[in-house]
Amino acid sequence: MKLPQSFYLSSDVINVSKALLGKYLFTSIDGLISGGYIVETEAYNGIIDRASHAYGNRRTNRTAIMFREGGIAYVYLCYGIHEMLNVVVSPEDEPRAILIRAIDPTDGLNIMMERRNMDTIKPNITAGPGSVAKALGIDRRLNGVSLQSNDLWIEDRGLSFDDEQIAAVPRIGVAYAGQDALLPYRFYVKGNKFVSKPNK
Repeated sequence: MKLPQSFYLSSDVINVSKALLGKYLFTSIDGLISGGYIVETEAYNGIIDRASHAYGNRRTNRTAIMFREGGIAYVYLCYGIHEMLNVVVSPEDEPRAILIRAIDPTDGLNIMMERRNMDTIKPNITAGPGSVAKALGIDRRLNGVSLQSNDLWIEDRGLSFDDEQIAAVPRIGVAYAGQDALLPYRFYVKGNKFVSKPNK
């Protein structure tokens, strides 16, 4: 069952980031379904978070998506190379987002291996946000797409993790954010081999 729209309207981006762990992320691209359950996320806490694209209420063509009502995808290109999938949360005009950093692949494994040019399932197939997007066929054409759509969605299949099973550590690649780079806003399932590194 797809997560209800109400799931995405919470302003507590930390709790939503942890609640997404164990939820199943799927895409249907050209009729091919692939996906798996989320094992790593990063929270970006809107206008007060120096690591957020929307810090200081910054509105640009790229960040406009973040200011819309939660429950849509924010997909952007990082370093001119990697597509990144974020889940927009919170009510309209509260630009919070959650980066999907890793999934444990379960569906459409052959499709994902082909997209990643692999002949077997290795942990790096969906470890890291660029790998997730490539394996699932996600690119900027899905920017702004509703997570209630049949192209990109998240399901609750009853899998969840308690706080003892979840690591909360600083985010990756946000040194520019100063003190905010130290916030424990990266969450991952301890011991899962698909979590990106460092993961000890």
